[in-house]
Amino acid sequence: MTMTYEEYAAKRPVDAASRERINAHKERMLAEVRAYRLRELREQAGLTQTQLAERIGVGQRQVSKIERGDLDNAKIGTIRNYLEAVGGGLAVEYVLGDQRIQVA
Repeated sequence: MTMTYEEYAAKRPVDAASRERINAHKERMLAEVRAYRLRELREQAGLTQTQLAERIGVGQRQVSKIERGDLDNAKIGTIRNYLEAVGGGLAVEYVLGDQRIQVA
């Protein structure tokens, strides 16, 4: 039987500082996975970073940042344009526990 992270953490309690480091590491890993997937989608669309940047009206550096998972300073419109340029779309959800509400 597979355990969720929360179940595993409950069975093996750690101090608050360790939990913070674990959560930060988990977020970095998830960002890397998401970034790899974005690059993969762009490549499947047959586009270079420069070509995609031209299509969505940003510099190649911005596309590179998005693909590295550096989304803190990216505008939501830029991310939406990126996803549309590779053939998809953007959905934004409010998540609280098991509850998910699509807001955009």
